[in-house]
Amino acid sequence: MQTDPAERGARPLPGARRWLVGPMSAQRAALYLSLYLLAAANWPLWLELARIAGAPAELARLALGMAGLSMAATLLVLAPLAWTRAARWLWVAVLLVAALAQYYMLVYKVAMDPGMLANVLQTDVREARDLLSWRMLAALGLVMLVPSWWLARLRLAPAPWWRQWLGNGLLLALALVLAALSVALGSRDLAPLMRNHPALRYLINPAAPLFSTGVAIHERWFSRPRTLVRMTEGAGLGASYAPAQRPLLFVLVVGETARADHFALNGYARDTNPELERRDVLSWRQVFACGTSTYASLPCMFSPLGREAFIARTQDYENLLDVVQAAGLAVLWLDNQGGCKGVCERVPFADAIDGLDAQQRARLCQGGECSDEAMLAGLDARIAALPEAQRARGVLLVLHQMGSHGPAYYKRSRPEQKRFAPECRTEVLSDCDHQALINTYDNSIVATDAFLARTLDWLQARAGEQDTGMLYLSDHGESLGEYGLFLHGMPYGIAPDAQKHVPMIGWFSAPLRARLSLSTDCLRAGLDQRLTHDHLYSSMLGALDLHSPSYQRALDVLAPCRKP
Repeated sequence: MQTDPAERGARPLPGARRWLVGPMSAQRAALYLSLYLLAAANWPLWLELARIAGAPAELARLALGMAGLSMAATLLVLAPLAWTRAARWLWVAVLLVAALAQYYMLVYKVAMDPGMLANVLQTDVREARDLLSWRMLAALGLVMLVPSWWLARLRLAPAPWWRQWLGNGLLLALALVLAALSVALGSRDLAPLMRNHPALRYLINPAAPLFSTGVAIHERWFSRPRTLVRMTEGAGLGASYAPAQRPLLFVLVVGETARADHFALNGYARDTNPELERRDVLSWRQVFACGTSTYASLPCMFSPLGREAFIARTQDYENLLDVVQAAGLAVLWLDNQGGCKGVCERVPFADAIDGLDAQQRARLCQGGECSDEAMLAGLDARIAALPEAQRARGVLLVLHQMGSHGPAYYKRSRPEQKRFAPECRTEVLSDCDHQALINTYDNSIVATDAFLARTLDWLQARAGEQDTGMLYLSDHGESLGEYGLFLHGMPYGIAPDAQKHVPMIGWFSAPLRARLSLSTDCLRAGLDQRLTHDHLYSSMLGALDLHSPSYQRALDVLAPCRKP
């Protein structure tokens, strides 16, 4: 019986079907999938190489060497998973990781280093929701649809366990040989390339995001120092806490994603600080962060160690809040972000939305996200719940902002705070007109300005009974398209200043200045000195007039301006 030629052409040939969907060994399937990922999920790497390379011949040499390393790295990921029963579903998970990583690397120009993945692992639902879009789903489908269909139809040939072990071992050996050949044949080009552009290693997909996730998980849950080094011994109240002295009330505002160069107080041409400019505040203009993400910066800025020692530490240490509480003051951490990253583990804590009535929630917490001003609602009642004996001496209140958290900057300001138009109304920042993106970010700074002004109003209303003060300091900055970069979280050594240069603003009531013998003229004269997050710990102890063996006068911004 003859078959119609058209029918023969419509059906795949048996050999093609066998080549495509099996039965085949899991190792061969892993090899095919590695080739696909090399071509379809490494576009950030190829585009960065094209930007770096000069002549086409140089690009070809670099791409060939990096292709060998990337293929080897992908095989090292897939080979241990090449078991006939569970392989396909594990590979679908790898495809999802690769597709997500490529999307964020292309759209936000980030590198998948351990610091970035540690930050991702601590992202809460509100922050994650801002990153979702139909474009992201389309990008995932573009990478995942065809190989997922193939994996669903794939028939993996069964094999005895010893053959599986042997096959996986050979696949791992192939990966190592391929990596060795790539290095040996291309070392003349690859060695200077990786030395001069270290972020390239974190563009190799999916090996880099999987490796970085493993490192972040290990650091976070398995290798964290278990010994807590006490820093509270010897902490106590200074001379200003005499029996007849009024209690102290100090607010430390931890800003989020704020850039110093977008504050009008620091010389920015736009009026982003309309309310603070009418108040008697101090703005230090040259302050630099511990890290480029909340995960890296927040524990570091509250630490007594300083950035370098904090990164190199082998044990956990008590922090500023522990010392303030041990000295005898009441401490409260109020959060409108993704948590305190371990800083507030041993002091009272509350979320901004906690305790708000239905009317307050409707006004301040629309769409499941509270504005920063929700932290000021019911604040007197929150403080009244703190231990009375400590309150009688003084209170340190820490307010952790949502601030200018991206990419949904347009959500961070209310309609009356949108001074600059048009706005960027998408989370895909590379799609925005650059000026619209700047407008949206600047409106979020206007919202922070209004929040700080309301905080000062609240403090001034209590100045008749308490000595009040405030310090605002952002955790890190933000890239807004400069050098093709968006958001934050770049490795510190190669991150631009936009991600590290942060605002710091202080306000001290007249009674507090008298209590501390502070010279305002002296403080204003030092507003251009270069400072870092390292100065926060001792400066806060100085502002609260607390003594501790961990205090360092050289890192206290206020110390040179205290009158004898």
